[in-house]
Amino acid sequence: MKKALLVFLMITLVIGSLAGCGKQPTTQDKQEGDELNSYTFKLGFNTTEDSVRGEMSKEFKRVLEEESNGRLKVEIFPTELLGSEQEQIEGILVGSQDFSLPGGGAMSNVDPVFGAASLPFLTTGYDDAHAKMDGEIGDYWKQTALKHGYKILGFGDLGFAQVTNSKRAINSIEDMRGLKMRSPNEPVLIGTMQNLGASVATIPFTEVYLSLQQGVVDGQFNPMDAIYQTKFHEVQDYMAQLNIFYYNINFLTSEKLWNQLDDEAKEIVQKAADAAIEVSREYYVNGDVEYLKKLQDSFKEVTEPDTTEFRKAVQPVYDEFAKKIPADFAELLNK
Repeated sequence: MKKALLVFLMITLVIGSLAGCGKQPTTQDKQEGDELNSYTFKLGFNTTEDSVRGEMSKEFKRVLEEESNGRLKVEIFPTELLGSEQEQIEGILVGSQDFSLPGGGAMSNVDPVFGAASLPFLTTGYDDAHAKMDGEIGDYWKQTALKHGYKILGFGDLGFAQVTNSKRAINSIEDMRGLKMRSPNEPVLIGTMQNLGASVATIPFTEVYLSLQQGVVDGQFNPMDAIYQTKFHEVQDYMAQLNIFYYNINFLTSEKLWNQLDDEAKEIVQKAADAAIEVSREYYVNGDVEYLKKLQDSFKEVTEPDTTEFRKAVQPVYDEFAKKIPADFAELLNK
């Protein structure tokens, strides 16, 4: 009887030790001497590898893999390989990808408060923009994202939009009246142009050059790098430096994925995202200086109008937008 009991106890110990060998690594396991989980992430975006998003993704990959000694890796999928910008935002939640770099306009489909990124003259320059993105407005967006299952790691730059046209130099708001402007199909952008006295045609970005060349529209608005790279200066004569819209990039992941990461992985991912965001900011702060020189040589005239009257004219855009968002956020925007 004692012999049978001894055999039973030995079998129980063996089974218990085998079960322990199959346990998944955790943060606690590392403290006991084992390794943490390895991860291979997917990062997708809607532009090319040589775009600012491409440069951000390369820096994210470099820092992530170096800081983790290869424990954390990322595969990069540019040019909508994982779907459109909106599809990739949705893919973050369903787990078909781990990170994406959508703009504020696309994020407005998640919650209206993200549409504030497109409000005219929201910021006065890059220093002010970065202060707002890293301050109360950015914090509000981050908290809103969590309510929808997302986590925003920070905000990168996509530049300030300048206004070009083929009719006349813009020195005051009066010079905007009567122009037919191309706009993306976003209510805030359309409303801004209309309140400045222009009419609007919504045209896909890929068709803008031809539309300008053929006179379907008189002008358009985009950051200077986009204006130069797409050669809009070949079919436009005038540019006004208005800094009318500030475009941002949301470094996006899901709250679910974030909560699954161990503390060390979270720290490294955030550090890599911060480095990527800094790349985008340096790209535009320094790049705008160079692109301005090139465009001054390309356009007949580049002006820098006083924006006081422009700002007054677009107040109805803010009033209309305020109806769609919580009152506390509307107050924050008007600070």
